[in-house]
Amino acid sequence: MKDFAIKIRERIPTDIDYGDSRVVHTEYETILVRNGNLESYSRSNDIGFGVRMLKNGAWGFYSSNRIDNAEIDKVIAKSLEITKASAIAKGNHVSLSPLSPQQGRYKTELIEDPFKVPMEDKIKLLLKLDKILSKYKSVNVRTVRMGSIRERKVFVSTDGSLIEQDIVHTGAEISATSVKNGEVQRRSYGDFSQAGYEFIKELNLLDEAPRVGEEAEKLLSAKPCPSGKKDIVISDDQMVLQVHESIGHPTELDRVFGTEASYAGTSFVTTEKLGSFKYGSDIINITADATIKSGLGSFGWDDEAVPAQRVYLIKNGIFNEYLSSRDTALLIGRNSTGTMRASSWSRIPLIRMTNINIEPGRFTLEELIDGVTDGLYLLTNKSWSIDDKRINFQFGVELAYEIKNGKLGEIVKDATYTGITPEFWNSCDGIANKDYWKMHGVMNCGKGEPGQSMRVGHGTAPARFRGIEVGVFRK
Repeated sequence: MKDFAIKIRERIPTDIDYGDSRVVHTEYETILVRNGNLESYSRSNDIGFGVRMLKNGAWGFYSSNRIDNAEIDKVIAKSLEITKASAIAKGNHVSLSPLSPQQGRYKTELIEDPFKVPMEDKIKLLLKLDKILSKYKSVNVRTVRMGSIRERKVFVSTDGSLIEQDIVHTGAEISATSVKNGEVQRRSYGDFSQAGYEFIKELNLLDEAPRVGEEAEKLLSAKPCPSGKKDIVISDDQMVLQVHESIGHPTELDRVFGTEASYAGTSFVTTEKLGSFKYGSDIINITADATIKSGLGSFGWDDEAVPAQRVYLIKNGIFNEYLSSRDTALLIGRNSTGTMRASSWSRIPLIRMTNINIEPGRFTLEELIDGVTDGLYLLTNKSWSIDDKRINFQFGVELAYEIKNGKLGEIVKDATYTGITPEFWNSCDGIANKDYWKMHGVMNCGKGEPGQSMRVGHGTAPARFRGIEVGVFRK
């Protein structure tokens, strides 16, 4: 792959402004067990390369799955042809923020390579989990899945960069769906990480499965969520969705400029807000951190060869930085924050979340709950809705507990909460400490046209919000 990538670079014309190429080989393994049956097992791989060129201030990109010398000139010619077409209809003249040539290798640290673990062992584990869930009679649909992805990538550019990366993502999920008298409830557990098969073991799926089945059954007889304004405590796994939708996406600079509007629109976080807008309360600190070893959004360099970095998107409640690329960052007088990634060799890089994390606070979970007289503790995302500026939202959760006088009470079902993004984050008065902070993985963040599904990470801890509108999810 490396030698092929160097050949591509050697053939890129010298009269362009800039050019780069990615050669990518990806392996996939997925296993799905449903209701006691091995419903699917697949192991596949694909390989290809793409060439991106900038000429006369306009981009061109073309790709191929044929790794041979004759294909190189064809792809380069097509990419150059597209730059010419783009120049006819371009808006702003594209320029790039400065970057010195990058050289190096990045590799996921594995204890146990998931692709070397026998298939029989993985299937045996999933069938054991299914058997546990089958003991819960109201659980009609039992789904257990496991997956691993390895991406090997070589990046070269005309400004002298040569980078090799080998990244592995692994995880599993169990789901129990209970049905009674036309009512459907679901409870789930699982996660994904940049790690090997050791992460599957760390999930303790066999210990968690009984809880998942039991809670799925209990939800059928639980009372509906009360309606009105209440104080809420949000679990770390639901905070993943909250951070992702109301901070991650709106701080993508291409959305701000309107060059990306697919998948729920643009952004309310316009450039005059940078450095002054009070996004949240003083305790809100949000980082974009591509350096965390276990994060799905971690790497050595992004797909423009910008090194992985940790930046504050929000610092002490004030909006501080965007997720940006080399061309968008230059428009606001800054350097790229290193967030350009493509989902495959056949797609052009886009600004994507890395690991968007809420920094831990000083409370225990018990202290957060103790500070609520009448409220809710909300766990695990079930549904989401947000407007095309990422400002008005409604999120639903799988399960919630009433909080009465600082104590957890009864389970309630079909709970939702709504808010206006800056008002919501300014209502936060407590975040759990580092002992409750966890990295989580999101496997399918959608963006772009044609669509790209990207894997991103979120480090979160439970947090408390005051005076939030809650209610029952209407099917």
